Formats: sequence, C-alpha cells, structure tokens
Amino acid sequence: MCTDSGLAALLATDRALLHWRAMRALNDSGLAEQAVQESLLRAWRSCAFFDETKGSVRSWLLTILRNVLIDMIRARAARPGDTGWDEVGELSDIRYAHPDFTEGLVDGLLVADLLSRLPAPQRDAVVEVILRDRAYQEVADDFGVPVGTVKTRVHYALRSLRSLPRGA
Repeated sequence: MCTDSGLAALLATDRALLHWRAMRALNDSGLAEQAVQESLLRAWRSCAFFDETKGSVRSWLLTILRNVLIDMIRARAARPGDTGWDEVGELSDIRYAHPDFTEGLVDGLLVADLLSRLPAPQRDAVVEVILRDRAYQEVADDFGVPVGTVKTRVHYALRSLRSLPRGA
C-alpha cells in the first residue's frame, strides 16, 4: 500500500466511495474532491502505521475521510468566509436560489441502474449497509440472517459492481 502501485489500487477501488461520502457530508463537489485528496494524502503519509488486524483498508480510509470532513466542517464553521460589504448584495440573492438538482438526479439514476443489476439479497444488503450507512449487525437482525451473511452479500455485490465496465 505504501507504493505507487498500492496507492493506485486504492484509488481505483475506493475513490468513488470516498467522493460519494464526502459529497453527502459537504454537498459541494469541489470541497468533496478536496476532502478526498486530503484523505488520500493523510493515508499516504501514515500508511506505514496501518494495521490489518484492526480492520480493512476501506474502513481505515473511511475513518481518515471522516476525520478530514470533521476538520473541514469545523473550519468552515469557525471561519464562515471573508465577505466585504460590496459583496453582501450579491450573496443575499443566493439564499433564494434553488439548488441544481440535476447532479443528484443523475447520480441517483446511475446508482439505481447499477443496483438493478444485482440479485435482490445483495441489492438489499448494499442499500442498507452502504447507502443507508447502517451497521452490519443491525441489518442482519432486520433480515433475520447471520451477520456474516450480510457481510458476504455486500462483499460480492461490491465485487460485482467493480467488475462492470467503466462506462456501465
């Protein structure tokens, strides 16, 4: 993981998930990309300290991303921005503007299309664990199956999705 090829493999497998999580938290594409870059930089700097016995690389990256997001949100709250009086008139109209929903709509349609390619048990597990961010044990209790079954369903679903062509 601490090599160029290891980092490239991380980018190939987990960059989209990191960006999606950052977009959910920040609701800004530019800030989300900045959060992903900062997370990968922190991962690169501390890759020698990664311990496989404590969890997967994905969990480690998501924890780093979570810390970066907390830092970014706190920084934005502490310094809401430098606005001069000349800009107040321009910025006051922004709160009446409606957000562009097309990006979210396209993302939702893409996710729905990808999920439709999965078998129902795998799709249900991915929706609950990944999209709704619920714990494996909680989902297993709801489905009435062992927690290992839910983990296996999510694993095989994500593996299937990764094997799809990039344009799919």
